[in-house]
Amino acid sequence: MSMMKQVLTIAGSDSGGGAGIQADIKTFQELGVYSTSVLTAVTAQNTRGVHGIYPMTREAVEKQLDAIGTDFQIAALKTGMLFDAEIIEATGKGIQRYGWKNVVVDPVMIAKGGASLLQQEAVDALKAYLLPLAEVVTPNIPEAEVLSGIAIHNSASREKAAQEIVLAGAASVIIKGGHGKDPDIAEDFYMSKTGESFLIRSPRIDTDQTHGTGCTFSAAVAAELAKGQSMKNAIHTAKRFIQAALTDRLNIGTGYGPTNHAAFNTTKEANPIEVVH
Repeated sequence: MSMMKQVLTIAGSDSGGGAGIQADIKTFQELGVYSTSVLTAVTAQNTRGVHGIYPMTREAVEKQLDAIGTDFQIAALKTGMLFDAEIIEATGKGIQRYGWKNVVVDPVMIAKGGASLLQQEAVDALKAYLLPLAEVVTPNIPEAEVLSGIAIHNSASREKAAQEIVLAGAASVIIKGGHGKDPDIAEDFYMSKTGESFLIRSPRIDTDQTHGTGCTFSAAVAAELAKGQSMKNAIHTAKRFIQAALTDRLNIGTGYGPTNHAAFNTTKEANPIEVVH
């Protein structure tokens, strides 16, 4: 009997290797869990941007979900780019069909290069089919604004947006602070439907080697939940993981380069992360 926890990523492929299922698989590997994957789309993508998106058919997604569900013991999963309403619905139904728990929803909507990766009608499908299954949703500030319908410009509006996302059915949400205005500190805000909330602050890293940051963070949360960590500990480890990945640069590509997924296990310096209640 394998003791290694099995996890699943349901997301798109990034031919440049920095984001999408490639980022997820690298993250899972580094955190000691076994990765399975369901591909929702193939992208022609590099550090300069997305040059083409080729979605899977709904049947192809359903067949992949069934292949995983009938053979693997999935302890946690994350969703990334799901492309359209049909694929989102198929994904939600697949998760319910196999009773998968520890669902981390990364509502991928906009790539670093500015390209929109999620069509408007897909946002409604995400709210209908996936948010009620989510243990945690991990939007950045622009994505949280789309999900909540609230413009975020200070901590009060951020809290209101988080409340809306939880009211929409998610068990909890962490609004990531990468798009925040503070030049020195990145601040993430967590809220659960039980009323628990906390902030995670970390020094802002001045780098353009950020491609795949969101995918990597949500994959790390899923990996830690699979291993039985509490949500707070899972988020804290994920934050340390991404901080290391951003700090120890690879300098690959000529645009927004990928983060260094191996850095967490090879970098010795502490990552100054502060959890504030």
